[in-house]
Amino acid sequence: MAREVIVNASVVSVSELLSHTVVAIFDTVHAAKEVLIQKDNFKKFSTYLEKTAYFLKDLSGFNLDDSDNLNNAVEILNCETKVAKRLAFECSNRNKIYLLLNCRKIVKHLEASTKEIGRALSLLSLASVDVSFGVSDGISKLCRKMQDAEYRAAVLEEEILGKIESAIKDGNVDQSYANNLLASIAEAVGISGERSALKREFEEFKNEIENVKLRKDMAEAIQMDRISSLLGKADATTSYEDREREYLEKRNFLGRQTLEPLHSFFCPITQDVMADPVETSSGKTYERSAIEKWITEGQKVCPLTFTTLDTSVLRPNITLRRSIEEWKERNNLVAIVSIKQKLQSNDDQEVLQSLGQLHDLMAEREMHQEWVMLEGYVPVLTGLLGTKNREIRTHTLSILCILAKGSDHNKEKIAEADHALEFIVRSLARQIGESKLALQLLLEVSKNNAVRDLIGNIQACIFLLVTTLNSEETEAARDAEELLENLSSLDENVIQMAKANYFKPLLRLLSSGPENVRLTMAATLAEIDLTDHKKVQGGPLFEILYRHSLSSPRLREQVAAIIMNLAMATTCQEANPEQISLLESEEDIFKFFCLISLTGPEIQKSILLTFLAMCQSPSGVEIRAELRQFSAVQVLVQLCEHDHSTVRANAMKLFCCLTEDGDNTIILEHVGQRCIETLLEVIKESTDVEEIAAAMGIISNLPDDPNITLWLVDSEAVQVISTCLTDGSRNASHRKQITENAIKTLCRFTENLEWQKRVAMAGIIPELVQLLVSGTALMKQSAAISLKQLSESSSSLSCPVKKRGLFSCFAAPVRSCPVHLGICTVESSFCILEANALEPLVRMLGEDDPGVCEASLDALLTLIDGEKLQSGSKVLAEANAIVQIMKLLSSSSARVQEKTVGALERIFRIVEFKQKYGNSAKMSLVDITQRGSSSMKSQAAKILAQLNVLNEQSTYF
Repeated sequence: MAREVIVNASVVSVSELLSHTVVAIFDTVHAAKEVLIQKDNFKKFSTYLEKTAYFLKDLSGFNLDDSDNLNNAVEILNCETKVAKRLAFECSNRNKIYLLLNCRKIVKHLEASTKEIGRALSLLSLASVDVSFGVSDGISKLCRKMQDAEYRAAVLEEEILGKIESAIKDGNVDQSYANNLLASIAEAVGISGERSALKREFEEFKNEIENVKLRKDMAEAIQMDRISSLLGKADATTSYEDREREYLEKRNFLGRQTLEPLHSFFCPITQDVMADPVETSSGKTYERSAIEKWITEGQKVCPLTFTTLDTSVLRPNITLRRSIEEWKERNNLVAIVSIKQKLQSNDDQEVLQSLGQLHDLMAEREMHQEWVMLEGYVPVLTGLLGTKNREIRTHTLSILCILAKGSDHNKEKIAEADHALEFIVRSLARQIGESKLALQLLLEVSKNNAVRDLIGNIQACIFLLVTTLNSEETEAARDAEELLENLSSLDENVIQMAKANYFKPLLRLLSSGPENVRLTMAATLAEIDLTDHKKVQGGPLFEILYRHSLSSPRLREQVAAIIMNLAMATTCQEANPEQISLLESEEDIFKFFCLISLTGPEIQKSILLTFLAMCQSPSGVEIRAELRQFSAVQVLVQLCEHDHSTVRANAMKLFCCLTEDGDNTIILEHVGQRCIETLLEVIKESTDVEEIAAAMGIISNLPDDPNITLWLVDSEAVQVISTCLTDGSRNASHRKQITENAIKTLCRFTENLEWQKRVAMAGIIPELVQLLVSGTALMKQSAAISLKQLSESSSSLSCPVKKRGLFSCFAAPVRSCPVHLGICTVESSFCILEANALEPLVRMLGEDDPGVCEASLDALLTLIDGEKLQSGSKVLAEANAIVQIMKLLSSSSARVQEKTVGALERIFRIVEFKQKYGNSAKMSLVDITQRGSSSMKSQAAKILAQLNVLNEQSTYF
């Protein structure tokens, strides 16, 4: 890369001369930009050249004097431009390894050229030329920058050169070091890591070395030969057969007997073979650590010659060190050869001892690992994995792990050995120490594509790996996840993983795989019982639904069904901080729900059931609130009239769920008379009992609004309710839910006398009484509420008994109601005594559910309202109700307690009952005065005053 001097043709005008130079510079800029080696440095250099060219182009338009300085400047510019262009050409075409090794020279050339071009620009005399200040100042600044410019090799390039220099100096390089060094070089210069590409580049590098020898640059040739020898130890640069041949020649040459160390190998101080021999100023050699300790302890003379030492001089004895290393390596090779036979012994202790020796040798140097491979150890070692001795298996796995890390060839050799992979997988199911080593070995060999494709076929392998994911051993769990990720390159493995409840790879393929693969994965997921739903996340599934144009209708239907199954799986979760959440934000919920209006019945059905399941999950309150926020109710009201029966039924169920809590304003906004008529029509005509139950549930949850009640009455809702209560055979499978919803709905029709008459005429009151006996807690509560409201009208509806006339003694006596003191019937006065409701209502006072107790108490207290206190109390006493009422003083419900205290205060106004029951109530009333609310304390104190326990001036009042 010598510089050439270009003679300038003086006959050419200054303007033309500068124009030719500008063209040459731009050619060089173009060449520099094409360079991929030292790209940043060439980019920096080309930037300087471009700025130089633009300034020269500007100057060519002025009348410059033809001076010596101008000619010198142009000559330098042309010379440096030509040199730089040639350098750029070489860096674009010569071997990349060779160029990397010469990166410092390349950088030095670029820096020198930049400084020379800057100096050339400074020779231009602009004082006599009428150029603008901007141009003049720009050229001056560019000159300074170029003359101060510095170029540096990349950090990685410097690291590589440092490693090469260190390796050549130490002369102690193994295959792994060479592999890593070659990989670093490939990364630095942009060579593919494939074996064929590396070998091709290395062969070109050796050709470069031959060219260097032809140029008779012996210093460079020697250095390049050393580097070639170093890189030649890498896997990619020599074939396994060549290395095997060289190994066998070396092994056969050295023989089978170890050699004793030479006397010169021993340190005179420690009497041990030296590892780092250094020569002192006396000419004697010692182990470095030993002589340094000698000096540190204050000794100033040579231990052997007793001459005074120059303690600052400790020279490495490289020749002796290499001799010691060669002796050690010879004996180590002999040891590796001899151990192989011992591993095939029937004596377990001998095998274990030999494995320990082999492990220590392999840990000492990576070269020893290559010798173990070349000696053919793999079949022997993998055979040991089938032994019954756990300690032997564990030691063997540890050794195989070391070998597998060496190269792809080693991985393939291990996998090719008879039953090797089966034995390794079998160890996954054993004790944790052995299992972890087997996992590490499988993970390492899986990094080879050919081996990776074999692992998943081993029986139970993927199942055991998925099981390990849940291990308390975090390292094992992490390795298992990484290995599963490697194995997921095969679709068959992904399907196996999903069937073992590990879904991450399957979901990835669902999201981004080819159409046929996505269909396969969707079908697989649809077939799986999602028992471990926490491991499935919905993100990729939703994306498939949203991408209408990229997904087939069948795929989208399958994915919607999968999401539905996932959501259903969440309903069985207990509330906890780690529970699965398919939809993370309000935007997610809105986006998914909007698909209902954009898809066909199959997907609509799945979306509706998905939201239904989510609304019933531990996080259902939030989901229901967010659905109501963006008018999901309006959509569901419309879907209640859908032609597709399944879509309509699922819409009914979700609508019912949304009416269970929340803002009544939203319901009132979207539910009109037409909706109510539709709901009642479904209850009358549908054959889907779940749909009937949902429709009745919606009606039961509707706000207590006069318009809604009027629409219900006009639509003959009372008769529909009566049918639901009396025709049990039609809805047997869902009778409980339908009856609960029907009875709850009925409560709104027992508030108004006109509507109460319709209820009575429909024969519903006997059904209510029957429910007090045999219904669920919710049925009993609702039935009692209705009976209470009906009973409040009984006094005004009870017919007075006519006074007996002259001949009345001959007529049969007329039986009057003991409470209402008139003639009562169930149909005419809704009397709960005539309906035989008294006994079951009293019995309900003893139930555990506070709501049931309160409802039955309210119904019973209608018997002592107003003027009925005397007669009603007597009836209650005869039914043993007063005793049961007093027990409610200890209720867990403050509301029940308060109502009970109020009731007793009225009952105890009657002296008979005060005397009969007062003492029994005292202790509970005293307790209330101490623990109850302020209002209850006052009421309880009044009763105690009635019972002469407190005087009326007590502070409780």
